[in-house]
Amino acid sequence: MPSSFLANSASNASCAPSSSQNDTVSPSTSSDMWNYLWIPILISLSKELSPAKAESTILLPSQRQQRTEDSVSTLTVPLARCPRPDAKLNYRPVIGILSHPGDGASGRLNNASNASYIAASYVKFVESAGARVIPLIYNEPEEILYQKLKLVNGVLYTGGWAKSGYYYEIVERIFKKILKKNDAGDHFPLYAICLGFELLTMIISKNTNILESFNAADQASTLEFVRNTNIDGTVFQRFPPDLLKRLSTDCLVMQNHHYGISPERMQANLDLSRFFKILTTSADGDEKVYVSTVQAYNYPVTAFQWHPEKNAFEWGLSGIPHSEEAIQVTQHVANYFISEARKSMNRPPARKVLDNLIYNYSPTYCGKAGKGYDEVYIFT
Repeated sequence: MPSSFLANSASNASCAPSSSQNDTVSPSTSSDMWNYLWIPILISLSKELSPAKAESTILLPSQRQQRTEDSVSTLTVPLARCPRPDAKLNYRPVIGILSHPGDGASGRLNNASNASYIAASYVKFVESAGARVIPLIYNEPEEILYQKLKLVNGVLYTGGWAKSGYYYEIVERIFKKILKKNDAGDHFPLYAICLGFELLTMIISKNTNILESFNAADQASTLEFVRNTNIDGTVFQRFPPDLLKRLSTDCLVMQNHHYGISPERMQANLDLSRFFKILTTSADGDEKVYVSTVQAYNYPVTAFQWHPEKNAFEWGLSGIPHSEEAIQVTQHVANYFISEARKSMNRPPARKVLDNLIYNYSPTYCGKAGKGYDEVYIFT
């Protein structure tokens, strides 16, 4: 504090009249008294603010360890260490998506008899959760198809219409190989969507006529969870509680099918009821109830009658929900699939993976027609 200020303060203090001498306090004397009061208040405030300022200081990486000039103490903040990746998990998973006969546009894009396609929405669905895609072209030589199967960490069966012939046979053969991989100890997941679910129903039941007709084309719907079902270890396990509730009250999923299976028929078939646990059901336009989500008891196999990929990545059908909650459904379902694929022990040679990735192909835009898919990958 300046010495002149202290001198003036002392001088003022010595000249201040006492109350016994004069009961009347002059304005100048009152001002001096306030000066005396403010000094300790300001000092107290400065002491209180200094620690707060120190606590709010953000240290840059270069300042995490420094020696103060006026003290021998060293301020040391432990450097953040990234944990080592889990050696049991594969952080570069690859998913094989099986192509479907045709061009996905009723021949408008390619009417070759050997053409097959994968809707780009399935590819984006997988990529959005942190995986890459290798197309499994259903009608290429089987030795090539099975070599590609050795390069992936999971498989996705898409929607479509083909329920017989060579396509059905390939779906069945790949399914059996997936079960063998899991039986041998490799955690190898399968997602089967719409037609994929229907084909698994036919294959597991050994009955190609087991499906029933339903009126559920281009329709948004709810999912009704089976009473007392346990969702731990299922695709729904990491859904936030509020989103789980909304699945039963809001139309957050897209249905686009003419066939399915009722809960009663699935439960009545011994092979199906032993293999699949019913998680959800839905009702079609005629209020007929069908099974909408199942998960295998003993394998990482999940099947959907609905389309989890469409909410975020398809725009051609009016019934597709695009709300924020509907997009969250897509994200959670994709994340679960890829989290399962990361458990696969398969570590194929990187060069072989690169040579077969879907990046070696280009999608075709077909959304101008205003129906069906927005983009497709076509293989001939």
